[in-house]
Amino acid sequence: MIPAQQNFWHTTVRMPDDANLRPLPEKVEVAVIGGGFTGLSAARTLARANAKVAVLEAKTIGWGASSRNGGMVLTGLKLPMETIHKRYGREVAKLLFQSSLAAIGTIEQIVREEAIDCGFARHGHLEVANKPAHYIAFERSAEFMEREFAHRLRLVPRARQREEIGSDLYYGALVDDVSAGLNPAQFAVGLARAAEQAGATLHACAQVNRLERSHGGFTIETDRGRLVAEKVLVATSGYTGRATKALQKKVIPVGSFIIATEALPDALARELDPNGRMMFDSRHYLNYFRMWGNRLIFGGRAAFFPENQATLRQSAQILRDDMQRVYPLLKDVKVEYVWGGTLDFAFDMMTHVGEMDGLYYSLGYAGHGVAMATYLGQTTAQAMMRGSIHEHPFASFPFPSAPLGLYDGWPWFLPFAGMWHRILDWVE
Repeated sequence: MIPAQQNFWHTTVRMPDDANLRPLPEKVEVAVIGGGFTGLSAARTLARANAKVAVLEAKTIGWGASSRNGGMVLTGLKLPMETIHKRYGREVAKLLFQSSLAAIGTIEQIVREEAIDCGFARHGHLEVANKPAHYIAFERSAEFMEREFAHRLRLVPRARQREEIGSDLYYGALVDDVSAGLNPAQFAVGLARAAEQAGATLHACAQVNRLERSHGGFTIETDRGRLVAEKVLVATSGYTGRATKALQKKVIPVGSFIIATEALPDALARELDPNGRMMFDSRHYLNYFRMWGNRLIFGGRAAFFPENQATLRQSAQILRDDMQRVYPLLKDVKVEYVWGGTLDFAFDMMTHVGEMDGLYYSLGYAGHGVAMATYLGQTTAQAMMRGSIHEHPFASFPFPSAPLGLYDGWPWFLPFAGMWHRILDWVE
């Protein structure tokens, strides 16, 4: 049976719609482009500091990847911390890793302060080894993280992995007890409500088509009219468009897809994920999965291009096959939902904060956006107000463009990137 091409998370909460479009203000101190975690978190922070702020969203608030992900609130960044340590040095690596821990704490604090009912819980994450060599790498990583960052990871040998996951496919695992999970759509709705209550105005269906420098700021042309802003924060992630062309050329939109099963019997749900962890594997072309209630939420880079009818159909079958390889017990289980979201990857696989041509930005979450987008929305807004954006830890290293300038914002090379990642998984 073909699953419904619908985001399961959207069935658990009423998402903001465009039924009551409020007029755009004529002038604001800060215009935030993008109504996802970054933009909403920044708007809440700015409004609480008494700034007049408007959020401009091309679709509806929370429409993009912020409500289309797996709801994993993870420690660390996309690149291994050993790689970041070698690339940028010990002090920068420490600052970045501490930021990832602070990001989880920030979400926990916002959820508590704003009474957001989104199932936030710190049950940790489990990374599973697809090959014996990957488990050996886990051993090195655990030793490195404790030595350099005093952060303890727990190794789970293959003989004991059934204590953590109801699968025999892997060669051991690595547990980080600090990570958390939540319902991303419920969190997005709660964050939007908090931003409005703080005094920000949220504007759906207000795609930004043109930005023009003007005396004392920017004139912004949108689908719903014009406004003037003293400052602009670009918070568009994988949906960064031509209105901010210089930034669009620095981020690659990559599709990520998810299926959700029917509700499973209690005993089966506990067997699949005994400890309620966020789980992902050690491949480049990875899968990630977790339970929500008694449903298995199972995602991955099934198709690198962003979501459309064709990539959704293709991804549903690929992810179902992957799910059954991990969990043969689910051979006859019904998959009820499939959906996709668009992530943003920088060419160096890092997250970046800064200012370019007078525009502030926070981009490049590479799959770690639930925690980092919320945290960096807040801290980027704070740095904007202080005038200290260049002191931000994520502004301390270059934000590269494509090699040889071979990219203008259309990711023509994604099929080749997908093949390359599959080759890397085979070689390794």
